[in-house]
Amino acid sequence: MSPDRFEATYLIETPLDPAQVAEVLAGEQSCGTFTRVEGETDALRERARATVESIELLDVAPAPSLPNGWMQRRGMFGTPQTWQRARLRVSFPSSNIGPNLPTLAATVSGNLFDLGEVTGLRLESMKLPRAYREQFDMPRQGIAGTRALTGVQGRPLIGTIIKPNVGLSAEETGDLAGRLCAAGVDFIKDDEVCANPVHAPLADRVKSVMRRVRAHQDKTGKLVMVAFNITDETDAMRRHADLIAAEGGSCVMVSLNWCGYSAVQTLRRHTSLALHGHRNGYGALSRHPLLGFSFNAWQTLWRLAGVDHMHVHGLQGKFSQTDEEVIESAHDTLAPLCEGLDDRVLPAFSNGQWAGTVPATWDSVRSNDLLFMSGGGILAHPDGAAAGVASLQQAWDAVQNGETLAQRAEHAVELRHAIDFFGKKH
Repeated sequence: MSPDRFEATYLIETPLDPAQVAEVLAGEQSCGTFTRVEGETDALRERARATVESIELLDVAPAPSLPNGWMQRRGMFGTPQTWQRARLRVSFPSSNIGPNLPTLAATVSGNLFDLGEVTGLRLESMKLPRAYREQFDMPRQGIAGTRALTGVQGRPLIGTIIKPNVGLSAEETGDLAGRLCAAGVDFIKDDEVCANPVHAPLADRVKSVMRRVRAHQDKTGKLVMVAFNITDETDAMRRHADLIAAEGGSCVMVSLNWCGYSAVQTLRRHTSLALHGHRNGYGALSRHPLLGFSFNAWQTLWRLAGVDHMHVHGLQGKFSQTDEEVIESAHDTLAPLCEGLDDRVLPAFSNGQWAGTVPATWDSVRSNDLLFMSGGGILAHPDGAAAGVASLQQAWDAVQNGETLAQRAEHAVELRHAIDFFGKKH
């Protein structure tokens, strides 16, 4: 790959010649339109046009995956067609964009999802040369920084979520955070639906929670990382981050899709706090296999905004993603975006996680560099939250030492009770 170009890989479906569609795509997202225009000289095209690098023909679909008004107007849906799928690899001049993340996203996606020539299009992956990646933000904390802040080494971080998701007062939230600190968690986060509610304003909640976090740190020496949900408009997020830093906090959480690239970049450049990137809404961009973004492509763009943690969902969880997709997503976050740079981010496993999902997670990832979050698996443990945390610690220690959960549970009562209780629900 040229140091002056980056690549994007697409999955398309079309009744037309895929080579023709590839050229339409390349032109649409660089210097061209549906027809050559005045000023689009050969020299300009040589300098600025995207280039189709390869076309791989795949299977043929029995029917179009998506509706298409452009084709309907041409009567193409009323006649027999071959709905050919293909994988395209396209390179773009990085000088067309520069270090402009929203425009980079618009270039590799933008109007492509609306192209009349396709009945399906999905951005699968991106490949960036090092010189171009270095023009964007890096994680401020990443894996190493998060471990340094929490003091957790040699094992995954054990985290949980404030439950009920919303409805607790600021003081009630603080009391719960204090109990969770005492229970032994490494990480606590807000739910995505709780940011600055009227009944528990963020400023009050931060002060209430951090009072307990600091007291726990004074007593034990351990700083529990709390990811406060500061999702808001940009100036408000900066103010929220400043308050959290002033109170001794170490992390903020942002709903990435709803804040947007520019706001997250601005926040990243404003604060050194760990930036916990929440993926809520990603399903709308990804759930159809012939539309939107693969996680690999989606997380690539967000990592250029400088996030430190990235949600990947959880194995055997409550959401629609397959275990294979979750595993692939975790590996994506743990891989550098380009050779020679350590810009890895911490994968955050969450949703329906408990001690019983630890073996599958370990077998799939084979890494301690992860955040394993369990809401109900901790807070609903029949012996209380401390026992819930202990059951997770016991499960992780077991799998890392080649034991089954059943073997460890013989002499680990918290794990045994977790299996007896939660195992009936799964």
